[in-house]
Amino acid sequence: LRVQNAKLYLATFAAVLGPLSFGFVLGYSSPVIPELSKISDPRLRLDSNRASWFASVVTLGAAAGGILGGYLVDRVGRKLSLMLCSIPYVSGYIIIISAWNIWMLYFGRILTGLASGITSLVVPVYISEVSHHKVRGMLGSCVQLMVVTGILGAYIAGIALKWRWLAVLCCFPSCIMLLFMFFMPETPRFLLNQNKRSEAIASLQFLRGPHVDHEWECRQIEDNVEEEGFSILEFKNPPIYRPLLIGVVLMFFQQVTGINAVMFYAETIFEDACFKDGRMASVVVGSIQVCFTAVAALVIDKTGRKVLLYISGFIMALSTALFGLYFKMVLPTPSNSSHPDLLFTPGTESSLPWLAVVSLGLFVAGFALGWGPIPWLVMSEIFPLKARGISSGACVLTNWVMAFFVTKEFHDLITLITAYGTFWLFSAFCCMNVIFTAFYVPETKGRTLEQIEAYFRRS
Repeated sequence: LRVQNAKLYLATFAAVLGPLSFGFVLGYSSPVIPELSKISDPRLRLDSNRASWFASVVTLGAAAGGILGGYLVDRVGRKLSLMLCSIPYVSGYIIIISAWNIWMLYFGRILTGLASGITSLVVPVYISEVSHHKVRGMLGSCVQLMVVTGILGAYIAGIALKWRWLAVLCCFPSCIMLLFMFFMPETPRFLLNQNKRSEAIASLQFLRGPHVDHEWECRQIEDNVEEEGFSILEFKNPPIYRPLLIGVVLMFFQQVTGINAVMFYAETIFEDACFKDGRMASVVVGSIQVCFTAVAALVIDKTGRKVLLYISGFIMALSTALFGLYFKMVLPTPSNSSHPDLLFTPGTESSLPWLAVVSLGLFVAGFALGWGPIPWLVMSEIFPLKARGISSGACVLTNWVMAFFVTKEFHDLITLITAYGTFWLFSAFCCMNVIFTAFYVPETKGRTLEQIEAYFRRS
């Protein structure tokens, strides 16, 4: 790493503490649901219906956070929006820690979801705007890397900590983010859009070091900054609506692969798949996700975005088909089920638990290589500056609404079309996302944000 990039990496690290908090929110439900399903207090005990709401209600908060984040990022800036996220993160966990009934648990999850929605919008935008094009892919992929690191951290901590103490631990990343972001600069593009040229130059000096032509980069950004306001009617223009449609469809396909349903219910899936220690299996899956997301971050600026999306989609399609085959081989018909509180009801002790582990591990690895980090990265790259807030908000809203439906209806979907039918449906969506990538997703490797915006204007 070059010395002149050191402060850029420091700013990125401060920002991705937000996605780390976001990961802890997502991972929190997996160890907590089995614990609260066995608790003696009926006011807090989670049956299958309560568990599905506990896991999925966070996505409703995140959908609202996407709308709020789209407003905040253009009004108060990228930096302050991130700092404000700490308030609902910490407030939500305090409510969970002090909860004495199920409604307090739900409300705490909604607040942490609200913060997660804002974070998932603002951090990719912040990183894309402070980075230069040679490392933007790597730094942008760190968003998803920190999300999966947070999920893994929640899984591991959940082995040793009870649910209230786990909530205490989950408060720390957002508090550290608040402290670090206080010393980081606002993005040059936002400052120039606010006609604050001297502050933008100071931001570039911090991010690029003293030995770079800051005036040249500042002029490049200024040439692309629209001084006039943005009207909703401008969405009829192809340079505005085309990247928005691409971003929205990418977010739709990311969720209908089934990733959030799998991660929310990771322990239960493995336990019901006859795997002896579901909690440790979840840790293994989380570790695979962290490793392959790191690999994606290292190679994305060399291979490009589309190649990784192809590889990722093919791997996920194969693995979900295999996982469906596993359940087809080991599970009875739904009419023979006598355990309605389980996601899946094995008929007999299976001799093929390795197929479930390999299939799910392969799915997670494939997702981590492409469809995990890249939709968020592309979202932060393709929108024009004047429409970045509202377009990003629409994408985040799409992502979290779909996450809610997939997570909340996962149990009902299994009842309706069986476990194997559900995973085969996910496999079909994985095939469709490869086709969409081939025809509609632009390659953004090696291009500045201004060049990407010019590409959509020309085409």
